[in-house]
Amino acid sequence: MNMEDLYRLLRTGHVQAQGIVDTVAYPLLVLDESLCVQSANRSFFETFKVDRDETIGQHIYQLGNGQWDIPDLRLLIMDVIPKSTAVIDYEVEHDFPGLGRRTMLLTARTLFHPSSASHSLLLSIVDATDRYREDAAKDMQFGELRHSMKNLLAVAQSIARHTTTEGRSAEEYRDDFLGRFDALVEAQDIAFAERNEPNLGALLERILAPYTANPDAIVIGPGVAVELDSRALLSLSVVLHELATNAAKYGALLVSGGQVRVSWQIEEGNCRLRWMESGGPPVTPPATTGYGTELIQFATAYSLGGQVEQKYRVGGLETEIVIPLGSASRPG
Repeated sequence: MNMEDLYRLLRTGHVQAQGIVDTVAYPLLVLDESLCVQSANRSFFETFKVDRDETIGQHIYQLGNGQWDIPDLRLLIMDVIPKSTAVIDYEVEHDFPGLGRRTMLLTARTLFHPSSASHSLLLSIVDATDRYREDAAKDMQFGELRHSMKNLLAVAQSIARHTTTEGRSAEEYRDDFLGRFDALVEAQDIAFAERNEPNLGALLERILAPYTANPDAIVIGPGVAVELDSRALLSLSVVLHELATNAAKYGALLVSGGQVRVSWQIEEGNCRLRWMESGGPPVTPPATTGYGTELIQFATAYSLGGQVEQKYRVGGLETEIVIPLGSASRPG
């Protein structure tokens, strides 16, 4: 083999090796014993938007705007070469030029050499910013889910306690309890499906949907956009279900031509919701407070932290519910 063949062979091997390194998706640096950059792959240049002239031969602590010049990192890297140890996923959070605030994970290892006499260092850099953000978002969602499920169980327990058994058959108790529980399920579904979107109107539409065979029987809105937190959403669903059930049994939804109008507005830091029935049978105040009315009052006062007022007018029941906006995560 002559010198030309040897040169061609070495060059082919070098090009192939560089091609392999440039194929690696994350940035790589090779540092010499003094921690100056001997080589860098294409991903490094593209990620940090630099060229060879401002990288090769430069000390690692002089790259960019000094983002790698960290005392703890200095100590770790200086221990890698003499002790043949490694730095694994060292976290660097920095405002990188052209990239903004990013979180990088650095891994440094002594470059392998058959004679075990290597003093070069291979430094890999992985951008973990998006992964960290996704993990944080998942943790937050999991926390919200735990909180939401805790609220759901608490409200379900309250329903069970306030659905009386006195003078009623097991079937009647079952039907009443399951009807109220179904309202919770609807509210829970909305809490996830309508996340970050106004959902008071969505809640009304879902809870009142079974009563809209006659499109004129239910009139919803208009009202400003209000997003309720999960606990308020669950509790209000119970209240609305109770009002709708009573309207179907005794009020405006019992007869053809009856109508329920629901509207709401923001007043003095409160969400004021109005339920007005008309066109139904004549209304008279009840002689005693029923368990449905007690449930409405309990859910409004203790779960929503609000107030409820019901007026039994001859033309139809009028209910006004006042919810402090502390129970709503965003008025719009």
